[in-house]
Amino acid sequence: MAKQTRKPIPAKAHAQYGAAAAQAVSRERQLTDYLPMVKYIAGRIAMGVPRSVELDDLISAGVVGLIEAFNSFDAEKGVKFESYASIRIRGAILDELRAVDWAPRSTRAKSREMERAISALENRLGRSPTEREIAESLGVPLDDLHHLLDDISSTTLLSLDELTYGSDDDKPVPLVDTLGMPGQSDALSDLEREEMKALLVDSIGLLSEQERLVIALYYYEELTLKEIGQVMELSESRVSQIHTKAVLSLRAKLRTKLMR
Repeated sequence: MAKQTRKPIPAKAHAQYGAAAAQAVSRERQLTDYLPMVKYIAGRIAMGVPRSVELDDLISAGVVGLIEAFNSFDAEKGVKFESYASIRIRGAILDELRAVDWAPRSTRAKSREMERAISALENRLGRSPTEREIAESLGVPLDDLHHLLDDISSTTLLSLDELTYGSDDDKPVPLVDTLGMPGQSDALSDLEREEMKALLVDSIGLLSEQERLVIALYYYEELTLKEIGQVMELSESRVSQIHTKAVLSLRAKLRTKLMR
């Protein structure tokens, strides 16, 4: 039986295989470099969800978001990859939380009830209500209100991967893809963006001094709730309650003003 001889692999094929392998290694290294960002974002989100939610599960979802960011990133849009990836990572984690439905319906109902109470009090008082006033409006003791704030703290999360409709056609697109990108704005969208900024600034200005400080330290200085507690000499749980009440107040203010 004649011995079969293998045909030599063309040099071009060797080169293509080598380039593909090098690209795969480079991609893996890039992904690894951004893993700390995934862990950081997952850690911040984990602070606002029940302890039954595993941090590792959030990190896994965040890694999926990171991979999706690599696959869909367009450098020609003039946006830094870090900025785009952080949005995709956060969106993937929030989508994972929403998919497992970790917040009971009763908790979400309590959140909406408190938001309505805050809105009614603000309209009547002309200012942000105190926690005692909210408790009286809901007909519960102040301690029960604090427990309620703890329960609904995790319902303040929003997903940037929810589908919405763009202005160019009627096809649904992820909300994250509609966020401002250089070169994609027009006079109307710029005006709407400035109005929304002004509305948010005015709404934050109506919060209590303590609430404004928590919002500033958490969203602008990016401190953790524990670190904010150390700055304000409060417990982490108390800071979480203040943050939740502030977010509900802002949500009520914005919804009221936008519906006028």
